[in-house]
Amino acid sequence: MNGLVVRVVALAAATLFALLRAGRDGRTRVGTKDGTVRLSETELGGPLGSRATLVQFSTVFCQPCRATRRVLAEVAGMVDGVEHVEVDAEARLELVRRLEIRRTPTVLVLDAEGRVVRRASGQPRTADVIAALGQAF
Repeated sequence: MNGLVVRVVALAAATLFALLRAGRDGRTRVGTKDGTVRLSETELGGPLGSRATLVQFSTVFCQPCRATRRVLAEVAGMVDGVEHVEVDAEARLELVRRLEIRRTPTVLVLDAEGRVVRRASGQPRTADVIAALGQAF
């Protein structure tokens, strides 16, 4: 009987965690407390957009990273002055640590000067990415 109670409690806790994480997955939030984190083309390994840059931190075996790549490339193609840069999180561990990237995919929205204005963990929806770009313009 004790074993059954432990299993039920563990299952309930895991379900609650999964629901909380699913509710936050892909939602953007303010990038930093004071907006002082700034990234350069050299750090990113790709060009900054003239209006905004979508930076995606990915890993090779990350399934949601592939779908995120398609969404961000589509948005960058639709909106003038927006670039999409993908960063291999495993190859750029110093940058991952500095930016406190905890999971992949993580998307950062940078303004024209390279300041982080929004961030999202998990696979974002196209509408959320477009809305987040409004904070960068």
